[in-house]
Amino acid sequence: MQTYFLSQQFNARSLTQNSTACPANAAICNGTSCVSPEDDFNRTLSVVLSTVLTIMLAMVMFSMGCNVDIKKFWIHIKRPWGIFVGFLCQFGIMPLTAFLLSLAFNVLPIQAVVVLIMGCCPGGSASNIIAYWVDGDMDLSISMTTCSTLLAMGMMPLCLFIYTKTWTDSNAIVLPYDSIGISLVALVIPVSFGIYVNHRWPTKAKIILKIGSIVGAILIVLIAVVGGILYKGSWIISPKLWIIGTIFPAAGYSLGFFLARIAGLSWHRCRTVSLETGMQNTQLCSTIVQLSFSPEQLELMFTFPLIYSIFQLLFALIFLVGYRVYRRYRVKTKTDVEKTEEKEDSKSISSHAKTNAGFVSNETK
Repeated sequence: MQTYFLSQQFNARSLTQNSTACPANAAICNGTSCVSPEDDFNRTLSVVLSTVLTIMLAMVMFSMGCNVDIKKFWIHIKRPWGIFVGFLCQFGIMPLTAFLLSLAFNVLPIQAVVVLIMGCCPGGSASNIIAYWVDGDMDLSISMTTCSTLLAMGMMPLCLFIYTKTWTDSNAIVLPYDSIGISLVALVIPVSFGIYVNHRWPTKAKIILKIGSIVGAILIVLIAVVGGILYKGSWIISPKLWIIGTIFPAAGYSLGFFLARIAGLSWHRCRTVSLETGMQNTQLCSTIVQLSFSPEQLELMFTFPLIYSIFQLLFALIFLVGYRVYRRYRVKTKTDVEKTEEKEDSKSISSHAKTNAGFVSNETK
């Protein structure tokens, strides 16, 4: 596959001064691959795991579709206020946040561009899995992921044109429309089957959903581990990008939640919009940077999508644990209050019966 260069924007002297010497196990970057030194183990592992992860993701999205009510899903399409709020978060807040972070930390032009690419990417499928675990609106989550992936074909070029003019020519960035299309198909087809199963066999759909949610949690951990294995030679990167990779997803979650709340959405939809905003399609970002930059440039910024992926999952898990603890405490407290009220009511009835010689009126029964 042809590799596109941005050499006219970044001179060789700047790259040499700001790059570090590659270690013995440094990544091999030839435009279509950026992994540890190629050997039979890594090559076989990459092919096998890519196949397994693709199949597992399709199964998980099928199970997520089993939790979608076609009538409620259609309501979101007909009255897309929630989708519109998510659209503002995805293609309004995230690119602007990426732009401001790049300016604030004064990173290299090549590094600023990769941060902006991440900010312009659509939502990832992992948001649907986490949304299920935090009792989010699955109908809204699926519709937002689908719409953001579809709209990315037009919004990504527009956002990159607006924000990257400070550092480079947006025409030099290669957008893999085929990858976006594949992501859309891989999302829509399994979810559609899941919606059909939920409509025809709702009891079986609940069983599939429980299994799929567990597999989804395993899949998220597996993807993180695979990334660490395949890209173990690519972890030398500027500390500024580590800091941005930490702040960026946290800002996305927070700003998405607050904007949804300001827009008047319910709490469970605010949680959904928050996850859809902060969780980006990092695989798409990695594909774009590999297609657009030379090997020397990749040394300066290739790891950023991996860093973002790690911290977006970390903050999502913290969010999930916090919500589960809150939910358990709230349910427990509510149950205790109800039991106390029942005991007080029974005592009141008993006392009333004694004072009336055992007679209990129909009003107190």
